[in-house]
Amino acid sequence: MLAARASAARAASRIARNFATVVDSAGVKVAAADNGEPTSAVTFIVKAGSRFEPKPGVAHALKNYAFKSTDKRSALGTVREAELYGGVLSTSLSREHLAVTAEFLRGDEAFFVDVLSSYLTSTKFTRYELSELVAPTCEAETSAAFANPATHAVELAHALAFRNGLGNSIFATSGHHLSSEDVKAYAHSVFGSGNVAVVGTGIDPAALEKLLEKSLGNFASSVSPSSSPSKYFGGETRLDAHGGPETVFIGFGTAGAPSPELAVLAAHLDATPAVKWSKSTSPVAANLPVGSNVQSVYLPYSDASLFGLVIQGQTTADVREAGKAAVAALKAAGDLKGEELQKAIAKAKFSAASSLDRRDGVISALGPKILSGSSASLTEAVSSLDKVDASAFSKATASLLKAKPTFVAIGDSKSLPYADELGL
Repeated sequence: MLAARASAARAASRIARNFATVVDSAGVKVAAADNGEPTSAVTFIVKAGSRFEPKPGVAHALKNYAFKSTDKRSALGTVREAELYGGVLSTSLSREHLAVTAEFLRGDEAFFVDVLSSYLTSTKFTRYELSELVAPTCEAETSAAFANPATHAVELAHALAFRNGLGNSIFATSGHHLSSEDVKAYAHSVFGSGNVAVVGTGIDPAALEKLLEKSLGNFASSVSPSSSPSKYFGGETRLDAHGGPETVFIGFGTAGAPSPELAVLAAHLDATPAVKWSKSTSPVAANLPVGSNVQSVYLPYSDASLFGLVIQGQTTADVREAGKAAVAALKAAGDLKGEELQKAIAKAKFSAASSLDRRDGVISALGPKILSGSSASLTEAVSSLDKVDASAFSKATASLLKAKPTFVAIGDSKSLPYADELGL
């Protein structure tokens, strides 16, 4: 076990060294590494998440305008050419960042970097594509996400916890009219040098820099979008829903930089067992009714964090019992010390380190650091957990529980428990 940990640490350290150099190319910050992967990937990360949108749903629509008509290609042309090269194009949206990614065979980087660059520099934002392609995709993604009670609960929790800014949903919802001009205006405000970072894996850094200088040579400058500092509020809401498991979200928020102590708390309360089909030794798992589950959630942002527990069961009685067990474990967590604390730290470290084994994990960890101008070390999230001790953990947990809880109930709202009925 110790040998495996040492090997993982060396691998993370090697990745960190390879990504240590961040250079400016065509006005954007670039970090790339070539570790001999059989395929390459390039991601453009833009500070254009839903937190900064001037109108609800604009960021979601902007994400889905990716790979549509540009000055160089039609949407169909982009699909056909990408398939001819055997590559894959994708997008993702968070509350703070928009990411567009191309994954492809080595040697095809010139075409795919040009495709990504064209999205930022020459998308046409046509009205017919909004009505025929973009809006239906947004609607389908929203419907699919909200069909999952856990996802829906987390979205509602953000609105209660932060109201505006981080409280803005990453999904466009009905009732808000958007025009192609709205999306175009938002794109022009965020697509510009100084607001974009590029991360490459399996590609030579020098080659990527040259391609960016060519494709983004006339890239306009852009002022980084601003948002008022996040403030935590909390609150309670209930929603009638049928067809899914009875669901409750219990959460607390904090303002300020992400806290490694909260990552350890999430690991401590995580009821997922280390061995499949076995029962976890988590304090939450010990008192869970059969058929119910509790999932810990820790979502850190640039100036705030949301910590919570998603509790689900087939009946409201199961959710009530599981909720009481979860709240009791949360309140008792502040006394964690010794071997139990070290176990939680090790679990949190593994979660942070294993995320760097995946390209999307590297991108989500590195991109925001580059954009914010902070250290580009990928091992920082892991090494910061080593500094957590019993005193700091107890203080962070106590401070968290002093805040007003964020409570969301989805399902049979008349029978699901209220926050005070669970001991909050």
